[in-house]
Amino acid sequence: MSIELHQISKEFGRTPAVKDISLSVNEGELMALVGPSGGGKTTVLRVIAGLEHPDEGDVFIRGQCVNTVPVQQRNIGFVFQNYALFKTMNVQRNIAFGLKIKKWARKDIRARVAELLELLGLTGLEHRFPHQLSGGQRQRVAIARALAPKPTVLLLDEPFGAVDARIRQDLREWLVRLHHDLNITTIFVTHDQEEAMEVADRIAIFSKGKLEQVGTPREVYDRPANEFVARFIGVMNVIEADVHQNRARAEELEFVVPGISDGERIRIGFRPYAVHVSPDLSQYRYQAVIRHVFFLGVMLRLELELASGLTVRARLTKEEYSQLGLAENQRVSFEIRQFRVLTSETGFLQPEIQTEDDRPVSFADGI
Repeated sequence: MSIELHQISKEFGRTPAVKDISLSVNEGELMALVGPSGGGKTTVLRVIAGLEHPDEGDVFIRGQCVNTVPVQQRNIGFVFQNYALFKTMNVQRNIAFGLKIKKWARKDIRARVAELLELLGLTGLEHRFPHQLSGGQRQRVAIARALAPKPTVLLLDEPFGAVDARIRQDLREWLVRLHHDLNITTIFVTHDQEEAMEVADRIAIFSKGKLEQVGTPREVYDRPANEFVARFIGVMNVIEADVHQNRARAEELEFVVPGISDGERIRIGFRPYAVHVSPDLSQYRYQAVIRHVFFLGVMLRLELELASGLTVRARLTKEEYSQLGLAENQRVSFEIRQFRVLTSETGFLQPEIQTEDDRPVSFADGI
């Protein structure tokens, strides 16, 4: 393992920032830390860097406990959200700064700076000052400066938060290529779930100082550990329903839920892609009106309103939407192919799959 956190806890005053966090990051892995504001992800990053000291627990880097190792001796590159470039230094001197502090030979500094200028696409900009660069260029300079001393680990705190959407997308793709070329263990904090899903090998999801789940993008999306993760990663329909004779009913909708006691009130969760829609009112069991269509690039999200007023979100490609001849305010039929029973604390229940075609919808492996 490149990085291991063993039962890390940290408080600021009497406010707990993280509680009993254990996390492992593999050598050469690109991991994203995500969660709402105040979830603890930036505190974890700063504890790894040595900028914060844990109240409890241990931090290991390549098998060595570094709790008492100063920041400058941990061989970690840290990139801040606001770049933190020296305004009075040009690109070349900004990148070289850490190497001079470490007393590298002048010829080695020149060679390393030239290597990074080429690697990060900054050749020709070495004599410009930060105010003469675009946001994307400043961010690349900040990353080049962090990489200059050849760190064991690269940490990035909201690395693309200060640039616009187009540059942000370019930087995501660039970070993946850079990580592939360098194979350096990288951890980055982001509040953007889509960014984490697109870029990271694995995602660690935090909430209120707790680590809720760690997994690949597909794992946390298809098999979230609990309701918080299910709601936080991607879009989730969540409907409250009452159970009677192995069926959960919510207005017009009915779900087979074997093994749940009569009278229990539960939450049913299903992803928009699990909702299948047809203009043929006789094709599926339920009917609704398409109240809104949201354009999401190659995908469209439909809000379906049932007669009771209950709203269900569905997702289709543009091609599917066009081929079906759908439009806002059109009445359609629909069915829900996959769902789960959600709980806040213990994750998902896993009952048997219901396969009878003429019965209410059943559980499936993914959401």
